Amino acid sequence: AQAITARYGDHTALEDLTLELTSGEWLGVIGPNGAGKSTLIKLILGEIEPTEGQIKRGSQLDVAYFDQHRAQLRDDWTAIENLCDGGDRLQVGESNVHGIGYLQQFLFTPDRARTRVESLSGGERNRLLLAKLFAQPANLLVLDEPTNDLDLETLEVLEQALADYKGTLLLVSHDRAFLDNVVTSLLVFKGDGEIEEVVGGYQDHLDQLARSANDKATRSKAGPAKPAGGKPAAASRKKRSYKEQRELDGLPARIEALETEQAEWQKTINDPAFYQGDPAAIERTLARVNELERELEQTLERWMELEGS
Repeated sequence: AQAITARYGDHTALEDLTLELTSGEWLGVIGPNGAGKSTLIKLILGEIEPTEGQIKRGSQLDVAYFDQHRAQLRDDWTAIENLCDGGDRLQVGESNVHGIGYLQQFLFTPDRARTRVESLSGGERNRLLLAKLFAQPANLLVLDEPTNDLDLETLEVLEQALADYKGTLLLVSHDRAFLDNVVTSLLVFKGDGEIEEVVGGYQDHLDQLARSANDKATRSKAGPAKPAGGKPAAASRKKRSYKEQRELDGLPARIEALETEQAEWQKTINDPAFYQGDPAAIERTLARVNELERELEQTLERWMELEGS
């Protein structure tokens, strides 16, 4: 992607993004809802074209796409029929395998593999969708919020399937632990088209923000640099006002409170029973998690700004 911008009317989803997604790279994408993550996926998959800039796609792309709304299964077919398009065998790589043997990797017993989808549990349906996904001959795997609705058992199956996957991965997720276990780099969507690239997972992103803040604090305490000749340089930073100093003094406690609340909500979301609850409550919780992520980043950036003033 070379200097791409995507706009919808007056709204800018992406602005001046240059990105090279290379073979074998595992890229995570994070950010609040509506910040442009789904737009990026549509651009990469060729579903839409950028308002400005250019995208060049590999000539031999085989894409498998697992979206947050999930694919549809035929309720009147068995699990094995859904997997094998009505039959009982499928092609996986260079091998023609029996569907029952393949489904065992996704925790299906032979009896459950022959069970109609309408009688499967939610966890079994999700594992069947994952089985269909990883059976595709793909060299680019796009996962859009794959951990939504997954119980702990199915999440472990997904992580194991990814461990055996050799291609390129694009992962959109709010699940910090999952991102840290999987990706090697991140795109952080901040809204209004602003995007930051980070090497590593989500924790590396938070560590980078903290290091930047500490570096600025250290430089601030060291005082202004002295030029050659021993005379001090003119002060380049304005003195903090009383109000700004009070704000700075309160930010560490604010950051700690936000991180504590974030950890508590994450524990709630990681509970396998979370997605079986009231849809409205689920939506409110995820909205609060998104809001906390924005607040934490904004608070860290404000701390950095005041420490450097």
